[in-house]
Amino acid sequence: MNPAPSNPNSNGATTTSAGSAVGGVAPSPTFSPLYQQIKALITQSLQSGEWKPGELIPSEVELAGRYKVSQGTVRKAIDELAAEHLVVRRQGKGTFVATHNEARAHFRFLKLMPDEGVPQHLDHDYLEVKRIRAPAEVARLLELKSGDAVVYIKRLMSDGGAPTILEELWLPGQLFKGLTAERLAEYKGPMYGLFESEFGTRMIRASEKIRAVAADAPTAQALKVPEGTPLLCADRVSFTYGDKAVELRRGLYLTTKHHYQNELS
Repeated sequence: MNPAPSNPNSNGATTTSAGSAVGGVAPSPTFSPLYQQIKALITQSLQSGEWKPGELIPSEVELAGRYKVSQGTVRKAIDELAAEHLVVRRQGKGTFVATHNEARAHFRFLKLMPDEGVPQHLDHDYLEVKRIRAPAEVARLLELKSGDAVVYIKRLMSDGGAPTILEELWLPGQLFKGLTAERLAEYKGPMYGLFESEFGTRMIRASEKIRAVAADAPTAQALKVPEGTPLLCADRVSFTYGDKAVELRRGLYLTTKHHYQNELS
């Protein structure tokens, strides 16, 4: 990989094409702080698989030498990557590529929490897993052509034997060849861990819309509640590197003993 194409200075600014430092002047539309350029280069290495999920990445000193920048610039880049959950710092051990197989990663995307006690892993039962042609809206949200193959998954998630979440997922068929009900059922870790380890697809961010709905007859039957019971509906599109949409998920949440919790900062 080529080193960053800009020259660092004491405050981490890049230079203009004429060679003058961009410090107190207003930034141009093409201005990018040096640490963000280094962040982009590290992200490229993560995306290409140079460092696999769970692996230790080079130290800040090694990365500074590689990109010919200061250690402070590298540290700032890694700070942002850690804040975005792409890497994980471990005291005394170094910085590792984040993985969905870590226990805490499970609750990063699942925001339904029990009203009492601590969150527990939910049991899940796969009701349907099949390859279908993408409906128009699914194709649009996943940036596919209408009619392209997608993997459709429907599962019921239960807390202590009580049905709590009914989910539907749509995944690009080209990326998830070989994903079957049998493989999902035998995999014991989080679903995103399977996507990461066996299909090379890591979810790094998601966009979610939430609204209140009433349970229709099939949903009420699955969740064992009366028809018309209030539910929380969350429509989520998850993205991998390069802002590529790779999953559409709709969750219907029963909130009798649970609530949706999100930390804002």
